[in-house]
Amino acid sequence: MFKVIALIACLAAIVSAYEDYHTHPQYKFEYGVKDGHTHDHKSAWEHRDGDHVKGQYTLDEADGTHRIVDYSSDHKGGFQPHVQRVGHGHHPHGESYANIKQHY
Repeated sequence: MFKVIALIACLAAIVSAYEDYHTHPQYKFEYGVKDGHTHDHKSAWEHRDGDHVKGQYTLDEADGTHRIVDYSSDHKGGFQPHVQRVGHGHHPHGESYANIKQHY
């Protein structure tokens, strides 16, 4: 009788683990950084509902442009990014980077 009860308990544990593995994944998150001292500006968000993921991240590039990446992913289309670059890049001309004013 004890063996039957132990076997039933083991089967119940296996079924429970299987159900946890196959639950519907769902989450949302977001974050952002805007540091005036280091000029580090970036943000991100992402939502997941089952096999469908959608999100965006942005950041300020070193050349002064702003990058925006919108993306989605699912089991049919895979990962699909759309990248935008806003603004015009600029770099100092004719001057060594060692002589550029630092913002520390």
